[in-house]
Amino acid sequence: QVQLVESGGGVVQVGDSLKLSCVVSVRTFSSVALGWFRHVPGKDREFLGAASRGGLKTTYADFVKGRFTLSRDDNKNTVFLQMDNLTPEDTAIYSCAARITSTSPLRVYTSAGDYSYWGQGTQVTVSS
Repeated sequence: QVQLVESGGGVVQVGDSLKLSCVVSVRTFSSVALGWFRHVPGKDREFLGAASRGGLKTTYADFVKGRFTLSRDDNKNTVFLQMDNLTPEDTAIYSCAARITSTSPLRVYTSAGDYSYWGQGTQVTVSS
């Protein structure tokens, strides 16, 4: 059983930064590829960033490049999403996702359907 628990959401002001965390309860974290997504009720889920298993490769959606940074701490079974220069358009529910994989350590997954496990989400609200 794989469980993901996000934390770090909240209400911030325009231009502020926020760092989200996602702790993954799994036997072998190094076999887990990870992703961050967000959604606003009534809209499609958006891909934000992903890291391959072991963290050798990361990729980002174009609209967050330069503002969001994904990292993982394999000693703590945790993946992070550092978000800088936030705008009201970043207001959403942010979720992390995991996929247990034995494929190339350079493979990243950018579609929600690629992931089998999801956290409950954490709300981020950016106030103008």
